[in-house]
Amino acid sequence: MSKVAAELKYSVEHEWIAADGAGPSTIGVSAVAADALGDIVYVDLPDVGSTVTAGETCGEIESTKSVSDLYSPVTGEVTEVNTAAVDDPALINSDPYGAGWLFKVAVESEGPLLTAAEYAAANGGEL
Repeated sequence: MSKVAAELKYSVEHEWIAADGAGPSTIGVSAVAADALGDIVYVDLPDVGSTVTAGETCGEIESTKSVSDLYSPVTGEVTEVNTAAVDDPALINSDPYGAGWLFKVAVESEGPLLTAAEYAAANGGEL
């Protein structure tokens, strides 16, 4: 079973969000999604300064198996992108909740999010 980080919230599209209320929120894809995709070879992220909208596509992730849309779990302005993950997309597979984070957003509003327990139950993940 894929690991689900208990301290995060999740979208039904498999993105996670870490929000501590002190600044921009960090967004990535869950280990469940990374494992399902297989070896990730390319990631296209939104540009810094662009606005993302909760529930809408904002990029894509390409693996040896398929190409998947990346959805934003929140609405707001992108403040930073993880260039290390762009340069080495395998980071998303090896450390999806750490070094494989994707981008940060100054959040204006959240879309519908699941708790870690809800996400794990719906997707066969393990807390």
